[in-house]
Amino acid sequence: MTNPASIISLVPSLTELLFDLGLGDRISGRTRFCIHPEKKVENIQIVGGTKNPDHEKIQAINPDLVIANLEENRKEDVTALREFTDVMLTDISTIEEARLAIHEIGERCGAQKKATSINKKINDQLQNIPDEPSQRVAYFIWKDPWMTVGHDTYIHSVLTHWNLQNVFGSHNRYPKVTLNDVFSRNPELILLSSEPYPFKEKHKAEVQEHCPNTRILQVNGEWFSWYGSRMIESFKQLNHFRKAIS
Repeated sequence: MTNPASIISLVPSLTELLFDLGLGDRISGRTRFCIHPEKKVENIQIVGGTKNPDHEKIQAINPDLVIANLEENRKEDVTALREFTDVMLTDISTIEEARLAIHEIGERCGAQKKATSINKKINDQLQNIPDEPSQRVAYFIWKDPWMTVGHDTYIHSVLTHWNLQNVFGSHNRYPKVTLNDVFSRNPELILLSSEPYPFKEKHKAEVQEHCPNTRILQVNGEWFSWYGSRMIESFKQLNHFRKAIS
C-alpha cells in the first residue's frame, strides 16, 4: 500500500527515520528497542522485540504497513506477518543500501522530499570524511564469546568509508574469535562498541592484557551501526573521531 496511514516499525533505526520523515503520527507500533527519538517513542505502543514480535498484538492494530529488516528480524516472523498485512523488508549491509532504504521508505510513505533532504545531509558528511592514513582495526560487538564483524555488515561498510581496515574483513557476518586471534592479526586499533554489548573500562583492561601494544578505545556503537536519519549526526561525529585518532 502506498502512503500507509498506520505503520509498525520492527527496526529501531527506521523507527527514528519515520519520525524524521514527518510520519510520527502514523506510527502505531514499535519494538522495545526503538528508543529514538526518546520523548516521542514513549507514546507508541510496544509490540515485542525485534526477534520476538507479538503477532496477535500487531494483527489487532491492523496496520497498513510493517517495516522490517532482513538482519534485525527473523524470516519466520516476516512470513507470518505477511499472512495478514503488508511487510516492507529492508536489506541493509552497506551505507549505499542504507541510503537507498531511506529513499524507498520515503517514496512508499509519501515523504519523498524529506527523504531526499536527509540523504543530501548524509552525503554532505560523506564528502567531509578526512583524508587520514589507513589503520588496521578490530571492532568488537560482544564478549563471551568475543564477536567481531565481517565484510558483509553495515559496520564493516562504515569502517571502510573512514579508511579503517577491518582485520576480520575476510570473514562473514559476525564471527566468534578469541583474543589470541586478535593479537595474531596485530591491529593498530581495537574498538569496543557501546552496543549491543555494553563494554566498560574493565573489558578494555582485559583486552589490553592480550594486546599490550594495541591502542584500545570505547566507542559509541550508534555511530557505526545505526542507519537511517541518525547517519547524519553519526557521520559528523565519525569525521571528528577519525581526525582525533590519527
